[in-house]
Amino acid sequence: MNEICNLNKEITVKPYAPNIGGVITGVDLSKDVSDYELNLIKEAFYKYQVLFFQQQSEISPENHIKLGKSFGELHIHPAAPKMKSFPEIFEIHTHKDSKISNGAENFHSDVSCDLEPPLGTMLQLHILPAYGGDTMFANMYMAYENLSKPMQSFLNGLRALHESEHFYRNRYEKQDELDPNKKYPSAIHPIVRTHPETKKKALYVNKFFTTRIEGLSKQESKLILDYLFNHCEKTEFQIRYRWNRNDMAFWDNRCTLHKALWDYHPMERKGRRVTIKGDQPF
Repeated sequence: MNEICNLNKEITVKPYAPNIGGVITGVDLSKDVSDYELNLIKEAFYKYQVLFFQQQSEISPENHIKLGKSFGELHIHPAAPKMKSFPEIFEIHTHKDSKISNGAENFHSDVSCDLEPPLGTMLQLHILPAYGGDTMFANMYMAYENLSKPMQSFLNGLRALHESEHFYRNRYEKQDELDPNKKYPSAIHPIVRTHPETKKKALYVNKFFTTRIEGLSKQESKLILDYLFNHCEKTEFQIRYRWNRNDMAFWDNRCTLHKALWDYHPMERKGRRVTIKGDQPF
C-alpha cells in the first residue's frame, strides 16, 4: 500500500497509512459522480477499507443520499433520530450541551446487531472543533491475520451474539418518550467473517454490540471476548484521522472498526452520514 496511483490528470488516490486508509482528491462529491469515478472509488474502497475524500464542498442531503445509493440500498438506523424530511440521514451533532458523544466510547462496527449489518458508512463533517475530534479506524483483516493459527482455527467455528438494547435504550430518546415495549435489534454472527468482495477473512466483534459467544460458558465467553476486544485495538492495526472541513469518510463496516474521539467538549462538531445496507455475514 505504499504506491501513489494517478489514475488521470485530475483524480489522485494515495495511501493514508501503510496499514489502512486511502486519500482521494479530484472527485467532486457534491455533483453527480460518473461511472468511471464510481468504479475507481469502489476499487479503492475494497483495497484501502476506508477512504477520505478531501478538498470537498458541503454535499446537500439530496446528493448525499444519491451518492450512497450508488453503492446499494440505504440503511435506516434503528434508534438514532433522523434528519427532518430525510430519514436516510443520521445527523452527527455534538456541542456544549450534549450528554452523549455520538458513539465515541469504544471501537465498533456500525449496527452490527442487525441481521444484515451495514456494508459501509459515508460521513461528511461540516463544523469542526478548533482542535480534537479525530476519528480512529482499525483494520480487522490484520487483526485476524495476526492471530496464531490455532486461535484462528478455534474462532472460525464460533458465532457471537450482537445485541443493542443495552446501548440504544435511554441513549437517544428523552426519558418521558421511552417506550417499554420497543424492540431493539439483535443477531448472531460468525466471529470471523468472509468479505463478500475481497474474500478475505476479518474479525467481526466489537465492544458496543457483541455480548456473548454461542456455545461457551459465560466465563469462557467473557475471557475470549475481552481478549479479542483488546487484540482488535492494537496500535499496529490503527490509524487516526484528523478532519478538514467538508472531508467525506467512507468506511467498510465489514472489515474495519472505528471510534470518534470526544476530546473537544464544549466545542461543536457537526455532520451528516448515510449508511448502505449489507448482507448477512458468513
